[in-house]
Amino acid sequence: MSKIKLSNQEPKGTSDWFPAELALRHYIFNTWRQVCRSYGFQEYLTPLVESAEIYRAKSGEDIGGKELVTFTDMGGRELCIRPEMTPSVTRLISKIYTSSPKPLKFFSIANFMRNEKPQRGRNREFWQLNCDIFGSASLAADLEILQLSLDIMQAFGAPAESFTLRLNSRRLLDNLLPVFGIKTKEPVLVFRILDKFGKLSADEFKRRLQELKISEDSVKLLFDFMSGKKQDMFLEALTDNKELQAAKAEIDFVLNQLKVLGYTQAKFDPALIRGFDYYDGLVFEVFDNHPDNRRALFGGGRYNGLAQLFGTESFPAVGVAPGDETTKLFLESWKLLPKFEDQRYYLPLLSFDLLADTQHLASVLRQEGKEVLFAFEPQRPGKALEFANKQGIDKVVIFANEEKLTGKYKIKNMQTGEEKIFSLPKF
Repeated sequence: MSKIKLSNQEPKGTSDWFPAELALRHYIFNTWRQVCRSYGFQEYLTPLVESAEIYRAKSGEDIGGKELVTFTDMGGRELCIRPEMTPSVTRLISKIYTSSPKPLKFFSIANFMRNEKPQRGRNREFWQLNCDIFGSASLAADLEILQLSLDIMQAFGAPAESFTLRLNSRRLLDNLLPVFGIKTKEPVLVFRILDKFGKLSADEFKRRLQELKISEDSVKLLFDFMSGKKQDMFLEALTDNKELQAAKAEIDFVLNQLKVLGYTQAKFDPALIRGFDYYDGLVFEVFDNHPDNRRALFGGGRYNGLAQLFGTESFPAVGVAPGDETTKLFLESWKLLPKFEDQRYYLPLLSFDLLADTQHLASVLRQEGKEVLFAFEPQRPGKALEFANKQGIDKVVIFANEEKLTGKYKIKNMQTGEEKIFSLPKF
């Protein structure tokens, strides 16, 4: 009879998290959670799977296309593992929006899947905070999302110079395209390509734009603009274009308010795009300034029209979505990770005759709120201390026959060698 031999490796693009790694992730998640709750956001969760059409409609050609992990259920419906949360939470809110007081402030911390090439800072399975405000078209709502994003960075202890918040507007970008001689009914197709500027070669970038019937002169202007060489064209257009002026005024208002609140890391970036099709207002990214890790950490923006997908009237929405992998890389690069101490107490069984008494002591310590690791096999004291060292446990509870006779037990600190004596509780 043949024996089946299976690999013990996790699927490509996913990661097993041993306790130390999970402690790091919990630190990230709990920091996110604390900041969101401090702003009055409520936590929610949606199913791991959704209708594939939700993401095909507005998530863009990559996330809503080749990166979508799909399957057909028993009823013949095409479902997918969620690749992002924004369409899902919009679907959720659409069920309660008309009957709920506004604004609605929701957040979630959940895992997602995209069938993309794994690379540094980007796995196929990843975790993400999604924090959104629904029901307010005020720039004050955009400002709060930006402020919350900056507060998240500060909550991790990020130095002021370690990151930059880059701000732009889809409204501004829509009105900037004609400046480059581009008139199109589907500007989102242009934005999809512009968003890939840093990922495509110059020739491929130009070729894709030309496939949209954009003239060679306009392609060159766009390429130079994205390279930072034609920013003066934007400034010239701003002088006599009222739509551009209105969009820039929104950006200036938010930047000025952030300065009043004491935030110095935000700046206007006219070449910032953001790739999701549903963005229709202010957009932003938080960028890591570390020389070894210069990249976008996370971003967000306004998406007022997404609710129409679900047959409801559009409602205002703005949000942000930091990810776990880029956050981890940022913390590692800037040496901001705290030391995660093992909170467990090790209680060895030093004599089998003491089994019941040792178990009773373990129960009392647990009732006091301590995390107690109990040994099932008898050990000599030396072996018990050696085990605790290998496990990284700092506190060992010593309870042998001598302690039982005196009605005491000891707790030894493995870091300092100090021993404290406590009275044995009555069992």
